[in-house]
Amino acid sequence: MKYRASSDEVFVATGGIVQVKPEDVAEVVRRGTTNARKRARLCAHPGPEDRLHEMLIVLDQGTYIRPHRHAGKAESFHIIEGELDVVVFHDDGTIREVVRMGPYGIGKTFYYRLMEPSYHSVVINTPYALFHETTNGPFERGDTEFASWSPAEGDLSVPAFVEKIRALVAWTIAKAA
Repeated sequence: MKYRASSDEVFVATGGIVQVKPEDVAEVVRRGTTNARKRARLCAHPGPEDRLHEMLIVLDQGTYIRPHRHAGKAESFHIIEGELDVVVFHDDGTIREVVRMGPYGIGKTFYYRLMEPSYHSVVINTPYALFHETTNGPFERGDTEFASWSPAEGDLSVPAFVEKIRALVAWTIAKAA
């Protein structure tokens, strides 16, 4: 597959027909598990202005996705490899729902779609998770609203916050069982 790198974590497919092969996935996984932010994406859409965004995304277990929401946008995940929990929050930061995800055939949710502007994040439960994400564009950085009750990426309190979320997710799952 032909692609151009826009950074060490974003790769954009080029050409009129996008075909992703196992070696392409292996490269995205390699890059996403070795770069500084522990993530990478292969965009099948040509640019941020596109109305439809389709991406193969890899998130390393050490990735922090700050809780955020998007007004006027929907997003969906289809898990290819690995397992993760999508954590949906109430506005005050309490957990509203946990969507346990894994690839088709293991008994977990393998596809989800969020159609409302709810704060959400992901917790990676395997060394990495690879998924197909679809959302509507265009991408405008200012359209993402980060939760005020969550630390910014790079803040020294991030590891403690992530452990707190992991503990709350485990409690929420145990309580629902």
